[in-house]
Amino acid sequence: MTQPPGVPHQTQQTSTRLSDGRELIYFDASEASAALHRDTASTTDRRGLPPRGSAGTARYDALTGEWIAVAAHRQTRTHLPPADQCPLCPTTAANASEIPASDYEVVVFENRFSSFGPDLGSLPRSAGWGTTATALGRCEVVAFDSSHEGSFGSLPPERARTVIDAWAQRTEALSAMDGIKQVFCFENRGQDIGVTLLHPHGQIYAYPFIPPRAAVMGEQAVAFSDASRGTSTLLGSALQAERDSGERMVIEGDHFSAFVPFAARWPLEVHLVPHRQVPDIAALTPAERDDLTTVYLDLLGRVDALYSTPTPYIAAWQQAPLDARLRPASYLHLQLTSPRRAEDKLKFLAGSEAAMGAFINDTTPELVADRLRNAVPVSSR
Repeated sequence: MTQPPGVPHQTQQTSTRLSDGRELIYFDASEASAALHRDTASTTDRRGLPPRGSAGTARYDALTGEWIAVAAHRQTRTHLPPADQCPLCPTTAANASEIPASDYEVVVFENRFSSFGPDLGSLPRSAGWGTTATALGRCEVVAFDSSHEGSFGSLPPERARTVIDAWAQRTEALSAMDGIKQVFCFENRGQDIGVTLLHPHGQIYAYPFIPPRAAVMGEQAVAFSDASRGTSTLLGSALQAERDSGERMVIEGDHFSAFVPFAARWPLEVHLVPHRQVPDIAALTPAERDDLTTVYLDLLGRVDALYSTPTPYIAAWQQAPLDARLRPASYLHLQLTSPRRAEDKLKFLAGSEAAMGAFINDTTPELVADRLRNAVPVSSR
């Protein structure tokens, strides 16, 4: 971290509204930046945007018991604009962007092309074939830095730490909103993943239901906890086993460790896990957030050191569902996955994966872990 030893990281928040009513929040570690954003004259959105459109819909799939969002309005969202038209860069005379200020550290705002929301509330408790409801919830964009180039891994530690504080604050705030069942922070990096904006950013989805994968992991965690009569957690036991073995370990920090999971689905997959069971990022202590900053940047540097070009990935924060039965056994962790299986090859979901959800990995977790352990992080070169 860049602050002097013993001086805690302090993040200030300044909330405002864009011209169509969407909320925007500046997160600042420096007082000078915070003061700029408290000046409403310099942070007013003068674009005069039209009122927000109505929310999309959610359709119930009776064959699987899952809700599917239908968001046809997203077809018109911005797609890989040139740098001088980037909607995540600070506003200039030539480019009135989504961020009215002339500069910023970290910004979170409601997505203009939202898959869920802006309406809040609960989905129907009873659903069957043909059930359609409003796609309730909220989707937010997290701009990691005012610079147009890079990703989370290229951030300086101080800025990365501010992003973590933003994730924590938004997780806590979104979790308290009416009808929200799951808060999901994530970063998509690379055009091969489907990124539509090159500016370093991530997103946060606040779902009105528990997504299928989170539900499966929650049920597994509950079953393990029940079998141990509450004396241990599923992921905690897995973490301890990996640390004892060392075969698939990549990094061990003071409060966080990273390892390649025993049954990895993807050719490149790493789990980043806190040593203490917590439900979400908001529950991390300042010391844990500091260590997360260090370990996460180290991990991303190793991922990018594997090949001569940046590796596309999805960094997905698995936080505990907002469910009284699933939450106590759940355990915060990051799942970083990439379809890159070689310098010039990507794994595409074929029949077994796409149709049946039965994954076939083209690499061994042990080999991937060994390569990551021996990689020299890009930031250390």
